[in-house]
Amino acid sequence: MISRRLRTYLIRHRRAYVQGFALGVLATGVSLVAPSVLRRAVDGIRAGMATRDLVELAAIYVGLAVVAAAIRFFWRMQIIGASRRIEYEIRNDYFAHLQRLHLGFFQHTRTGDLMARAINDLNAVQRLAGPGIMYAINTPVMLLLVGAWMFTLDVRLALAVSVILPLVTLTFVVLGRRIHQRYERVQEQFSTISARAQENFSGIRVVKAFAQEPYEIEDFAGLNREFIRRNLRLIRIQGALWPSMHLILGVALAMLLWQGGLAAGEGRITVGTLVQFYAYLGQLGWPMIALGWVINLVQQGMASMGRLDEIFNARPQIADHPDPQPVAALAGRIEFRGVGFAYNGHRVLRDITLTVPAGSTLAVVGPTGSGKSTLVNLIARLIDPTEGEVLLDGIETRRLPLATLRKAIGFVPQEPFLFSETIEENLRFGVEAGDGLRAAEAAEVAQLARDVQDFPHGYATVVGERGVTLSGGQKQRATLARALARDPAILILDDALSSVDTHTEEQILRGLGGVMATRTSIIISHRISTVRGADQIVVLDDGRIVERGTHEELLAAGGLYADLYRKQLLADELEAEA
Repeated sequence: MISRRLRTYLIRHRRAYVQGFALGVLATGVSLVAPSVLRRAVDGIRAGMATRDLVELAAIYVGLAVVAAAIRFFWRMQIIGASRRIEYEIRNDYFAHLQRLHLGFFQHTRTGDLMARAINDLNAVQRLAGPGIMYAINTPVMLLLVGAWMFTLDVRLALAVSVILPLVTLTFVVLGRRIHQRYERVQEQFSTISARAQENFSGIRVVKAFAQEPYEIEDFAGLNREFIRRNLRLIRIQGALWPSMHLILGVALAMLLWQGGLAAGEGRITVGTLVQFYAYLGQLGWPMIALGWVINLVQQGMASMGRLDEIFNARPQIADHPDPQPVAALAGRIEFRGVGFAYNGHRVLRDITLTVPAGSTLAVVGPTGSGKSTLVNLIARLIDPTEGEVLLDGIETRRLPLATLRKAIGFVPQEPFLFSETIEENLRFGVEAGDGLRAAEAAEVAQLARDVQDFPHGYATVVGERGVTLSGGQKQRATLARALARDPAILILDDALSSVDTHTEEQILRGLGGVMATRTSIIISHRISTVRGADQIVVLDDGRIVERGTHEELLAAGGLYADLYRKQLLADELEAEA
């Protein structure tokens, strides 16, 4: 059963399929005339037909073949062309749907699996929508028209041949379901292989650092062996279809030779009619064989569309409100009202009540796992609170259009990510033409400009996949410059300077001073030196705000912040001595 989603695409292109169906019927009709010309020629030769008449029949036969070929060309263009357009639309819709899905989906779905569905499964769907449908329509039409013409020539002979043909249906019923099941298992293993390869290539530095190449090679070989094993099990079933079609056709030809020879000997039919019967049965040969091929395409296509539907049916947990409240611009006032967040029953944040005035700087510190990153992820709606609400300029974030909300935020995550493009293209990512700061200005503030000058092509230097050609500190500074280039109303730095040395950090903070003075800034850091100049500092522990105040106030309180400060001073002293 073709999925509802695929039917929608097929209906959208119904005109091409209807035209293709009409051309297919026309091509079949033209091809059916040719055997009757052959019959006249054979009977004419036996009767001593003139050479001129034979030449005319030969010309008619060739003309019919040319016309049928031309019609088949346009028939294929209509249906195969429609299938390619459907492939194009599904691929675009698949990618757009993935873009809309929430962050948690990608944390639990392997990238290689998503890629396998976008490539291998989508190709199988295209074959279903193209050759699968084309021959699935043509074959019954051919069988019906050829069968009808056979019955008009000789009922007894047609019945004798028709006794064999139902074996085709029986073969499909027996083998089709098993093909579907085994193909699904093949695609699942292909996804596993793709995911393993993608993870291995992305983490190649770790693999080499731990000298795990032999283990990874052997592990991949094991997955590959299982993939081949599943393919061989599928091929055993698929391989039985083709010989079955040839066998059935051979038996039908033998039946025709036996019964047709008797009929011709008795004078019930002419030799030309027997030859015409042979020609018609020959025309049925490819459709019968194609039917075996089509059943493979249909079963594989439906299994692959089912795998694509699994992704399409995933609903984004973060989406625009049905009745969003449009705003021209956001000033940047942030407010948390009794916010809590739980993940799979584990409470990450508890009763967070906090106000960040527009244009001020908030610093968030605390032990690892205290909920700092979760807190700032709530602002950009990468996740939504399970309790309470987050407001921007007095508007609940769920009511703001996602595009408006996120355009107002410059986000520098813990783990820097760069695209395999030039430095300038990375810095201008998400910035519309004419908006924001120039790439060079943003790089200057992030203390990246001096490094760029040493690169072979300056800002036109390609950084490689995930920025592999840059150091950890350079990648962090590049992601900081990318956030600054947007000229956002809210700037969020989630431990964004952890890979930068202390001297460079001081220069960056000095450059950020002028930038942060005109926008709301939130800084997460384990270094007290990074956050000490903030207007307000909150200390998180076990998902709760346990302290808040300025740097001096928190030191005087002698609590967790003061303890973190003393430990950092000690670490700095030990590092200096070393």
